[in-house]
Amino acid sequence: MWFPDHKPSMSLITEDPCKAMPLDFVFVIDSSRSIRPNDYEKVKAFIVNLLQFLKVGPDATRVGLLQYGSVVQPEFSLNTYTTKDRVEQAVRSMEHLATGTMTGLAIQYTMETAFTEEEGARPADLLIPRIAMVVTDGRPQDTVEEIAAQARQAGIQIFAIGVGRVDMNTLKAIGSEPHSEHVHLVANFSQIETLISVFQSKLCLDACRTVDHGCEHQCVSTTDSYICRCLGGFMLAEDGKSCKKPECGDGVMDLVFVIDGSKSLGPANFELVKQFVSSIVDSLDISLTGVHVGLLQYSTKVRTEFTLGQYSVARSVKQAVSRMQYMGRGSMTGSALRHMFESSFSAKEGARPNVPRVGVVFTDGRSQDDVSGWADKAKDSGVTLYALGVGKAIEQELRQIASEPDEKHLYYAENFEKIGEITKKSSHLTYSVPADKPSGESMCQCESVIMFQTQVTEKLKKLAQNNILFPNTCGLHRYTKWIFGHLVSMCLC
Repeated sequence: MWFPDHKPSMSLITEDPCKAMPLDFVFVIDSSRSIRPNDYEKVKAFIVNLLQFLKVGPDATRVGLLQYGSVVQPEFSLNTYTTKDRVEQAVRSMEHLATGTMTGLAIQYTMETAFTEEEGARPADLLIPRIAMVVTDGRPQDTVEEIAAQARQAGIQIFAIGVGRVDMNTLKAIGSEPHSEHVHLVANFSQIETLISVFQSKLCLDACRTVDHGCEHQCVSTTDSYICRCLGGFMLAEDGKSCKKPECGDGVMDLVFVIDGSKSLGPANFELVKQFVSSIVDSLDISLTGVHVGLLQYSTKVRTEFTLGQYSVARSVKQAVSRMQYMGRGSMTGSALRHMFESSFSAKEGARPNVPRVGVVFTDGRSQDDVSGWADKAKDSGVTLYALGVGKAIEQELRQIASEPDEKHLYYAENFEKIGEITKKSSHLTYSVPADKPSGESMCQCESVIMFQTQVTEKLKKLAQNNILFPNTCGLHRYTKWIFGHLVSMCLC
């Protein structure tokens, strides 16, 4: 049944729904005051018409919908309705919010809530495509570029539909690539129904069944083509079809910084630590297939600043580091190590299988809780831990945190100025291959770390030569060379 005041041309609708692949599909609808009531009804009609091409059901396509104005209002989640009739009825019952245009907030809710398993999204390992369709008619009152990039990186394919005077650059910042397939702009709401036939061809495509895809492990149909994916422990080769084990020299690493934000550190030194992290980030090959970086700050509580899977470009990581707000309270280092072990290096937060894992713990005082238990669990799981202590940090705690031998993974200085007195350690120390790991795998991880160290050292050298580093960060420069000099020495046989 179509809306009586807006019947689409029957030429746009096929009598039998196509045999589309299962999807987790969420509509994200602009319900701002700039949309007139009659146009709002046209958007609802467009959604109902589009549903005719979807086989809705628990084992078929699941549909969710949220609308937004100044706030986000979820109408129904992916697990609310199991039949198309119930979904259509819910769409018809929606009421216009007629407030602001917080598009970025809506995309954030879509990523963080709408596509969670609690809301009905199926587990990622089932490879069910996650589709978000954003329909908007105006300029967002918040930023969309960063949060939309995070959503796409999280595996959500975004279609951006603009109506009227929407800026095309805004739509491109929202939509997935290629933009020619995912970004659409129409002059007014009466023309939005012309997109029905466009999406019919996309939603009815199951490329993996209709083309010779050549994927070595798994083929996953998308709304416009297909992509190849690899099983756990493998990475996609350059041809986009073959799968391979990570090789030495691929420059792959999962690196998590654990930063002390206690009141004893002080705001000024906290800013120096932030610059220290940013200087390292500048020299890393941060990408989807390269280095992943996460960071958590702790004081009395632990706060994840960003996860390993959150950013895929260095610029975004550095922006996140610069936005960090100093917590300035207690010092629960043990809780931070627990969070790192249980969450930061989890698959949910972006940690990858068979990839070297490194944790850099920075602290300047005595922990108010035990550190040894969770540090041991992290190290036993394969995480290499470096403990960096300044000021009132306790040597015994640093040794409990650091990987063995602790003389290679631990450093302490009385204050930030004393850090500058450290000289680079000799590199004749040997590295013993753990008994439970093949030597090839361990040395491969070492080569990734060596590449990491080389990039960091060169970058900091340039910063020093160009006087970009603050005067007090001279010590941090040498500090960094000491840390990653040990990463090299532990890999030399």
